[in-house]
Amino acid sequence: MDTARTAARAAPGPAPAATAAPAATARMAAAAPRFQVVRGCFRGLDGIELIDTRSGQRACFALRGATLLDWQAPFGGALLSLTDGYASRTELLAQDGVRNGLMAPFPNRIAAGRYHFDRRDHDLLPGVPEGERLIYHGFLRQLELDVIGVREGEDGAQVLLFTDAIRPGAFPGYPFALTLHVLLRFDAAGLALTVTATNVGHLSAPYAAGWHPYFRFGDEPIDHLELQVPARRCIRTDAELLPLHGAAAYAALAAHPELDFRRPRALGAAALDACLAGLRPDADGLIRSRLRDPVRGCGLTVWQQGGRVHLFTADTLARGARRALAIEPVEAMTDAFNRADCEAAITLAPGASRSFRCGARFHATMVQETR
Repeated sequence: MDTARTAARAAPGPAPAATAAPAATARMAAAAPRFQVVRGCFRGLDGIELIDTRSGQRACFALRGATLLDWQAPFGGALLSLTDGYASRTELLAQDGVRNGLMAPFPNRIAAGRYHFDRRDHDLLPGVPEGERLIYHGFLRQLELDVIGVREGEDGAQVLLFTDAIRPGAFPGYPFALTLHVLLRFDAAGLALTVTATNVGHLSAPYAAGWHPYFRFGDEPIDHLELQVPARRCIRTDAELLPLHGAAAYAALAAHPELDFRRPRALGAAALDACLAGLRPDADGLIRSRLRDPVRGCGLTVWQQGGRVHLFTADTLARGARRALAIEPVEAMTDAFNRADCEAAITLAPGASRSFRCGARFHATMVQETR
């Protein structure tokens, strides 16, 4: 953290003489970096705002769950809202739709709240009757995180958040000890998030992370937006949206054209709540999904390092149904804790750490891809 600059903000000196004003102004300008971090209350929530003072681009996060509340970028002489986040503290506490939430230690659902790991059975919902056993998207989204590091600069700003709240006994059915660090980076290219888990306990732990952002361009319905995802397979599910057992869960996109976005196409009226796999990375190793507004000509790139992508057209949201598209980078598929084919990937050994990186970039002009 730039402590000198923080101290200067907290305790300004006496006003300089008139003859010294140009020099003082120059020194102040030199001391104030382009990318800045502001701590405060946003939408009734304790949070942080990362600001590009040159372009006006800004992103606001609640400390609860490191939840992105808003991301705006300059476009057409104004600021364009790129995400549909929680509008109030009440909404965030209700967690409808898990708007822009970080997901850990598991993304999406665990079937009936039960799983078998390392030769033991676990119940995340003890005492809850059948038919009401629904749990999803982990615990991180409901935890208050501490700010343990801030950096401001000409090339970007970053904030490091931390929690050690996941401990044996803290969450039923998850008797493991994890520390979580969330690194938020903000620069001219957009947002980057890194979630790092460290197993500080004595048992191997099942663990996977993900991000649940809802993207939009303004407040119009999403039907006309064009989506491209470099996937080769999809995850087949049952009526409860749980993956089929074993190899039956994996299918080529040719058999499911409604989920094939290898070439960009409009969403139309499709209702999506599906996971895509077999993602092809670009030459730099990053996987990029693209969302384009053909009316405005702008777009977003959602990138991730490994994993899968879950798509959700937000048809069931209590507010703003089909006004944003969730493009969710995830380390593992739904119900990975119960799958033998995922066990190696989700296992975090004692003392080990694992990071998942993802983010998004806004393009004021995005040409339609043809590949």
